[in-house]
Amino acid sequence: MNKKFTTVFLTIVALLIILFAMGPFYILNEGQQAVVIRFGKIVDAQQQAGLKLKVPFIDNVVKYSKRILSWDGRAQGQDRIPTKEQLFIWVDVTARWKITDPMQFYAAVTSMDNAQNRLNEIIHSSVRTVISNNMLREAVRSSNLINELTTTTKIAVEAEDAIIQRELEELERGQDSTKQERIEKGREVLSTEIFGAVSAVTHQFGITLIDIIIRQIRYSDDLTESVYNRMIKDRNQVAQIYRSAGEGQKAEWLGKLQNEQKTILSQAYKTAEEIKGRADATAAKTYADSYSKDSDFFEFWRSIESYRKTIPKFNKTITTEMEYFKYLDRQSPR
Repeated sequence: MNKKFTTVFLTIVALLIILFAMGPFYILNEGQQAVVIRFGKIVDAQQQAGLKLKVPFIDNVVKYSKRILSWDGRAQGQDRIPTKEQLFIWVDVTARWKITDPMQFYAAVTSMDNAQNRLNEIIHSSVRTVISNNMLREAVRSSNLINELTTTTKIAVEAEDAIIQRELEELERGQDSTKQERIEKGREVLSTEIFGAVSAVTHQFGITLIDIIIRQIRYSDDLTESVYNRMIKDRNQVAQIYRSAGEGQKAEWLGKLQNEQKTILSQAYKTAEEIKGRADATAAKTYADSYSKDSDFFEFWRSIESYRKTIPKFNKTITTEMEYFKYLDRQSPR
């Protein structure tokens, strides 16, 4: 009896060991979900973490992530997208999504690679459709604030000089027709339209799209050159205003400098003439005083001073028999 019981017990233990060896259990970790496939048919879906049962050798468990997943566009390798006005750009889009119905997900796309490929097709198609139906300004701007800043902040910050400010204001008034055109939607609304178009398809795959955002827009080479040329033109206009104002100030300061120079020279000339007049008067008085004291000595002294200045200029002197040379004649009285 004991031997028979032992045999039965060992048999049961062996069967249990074989059963466990064949894997009747599988584990779902936090952040995982799974579908159970039996003979190619979905028989169960699990979204709660824990120890789960399956039929060994028959059931196949396919696990998926429950977390929020990211999708990044292929802006660098993607074809250029034409806008409504036929300007070509590259659009870099990013999105977040998650698997909310694993059974439907398995039935529609089966694997994560297939899901990524389908998302690539759907999102790129939706981006192209939305961008092509809107003007470029709708994709690159989210508001009309730039027009307000152009007429207020820009002038207030850049123009402290009254002349420059007046010129800049005239430039702004002259550029009213070239201001940025007003947008009707903007980038955020376009992102919402893309989100709606993609969500309408992805829910069929058991996928919930959380959001989709236009991350970056890159101009094509020809459009980039056009934008740069416009920026250069605008900056050159502003620079020309500063140059013109500077030239005007330069002319004004040069005029003031010349006027001041003339005033200073005139005043100096007046002062010099006054000093010279006073000196001549003093000299004349001195000569008169000297002449009145000894007229002969004064005449002699004046003659000697004249000889000293004029004789060195003569190449030769033929005769001194002149009244001018009377003090050089030895026979003349001393």
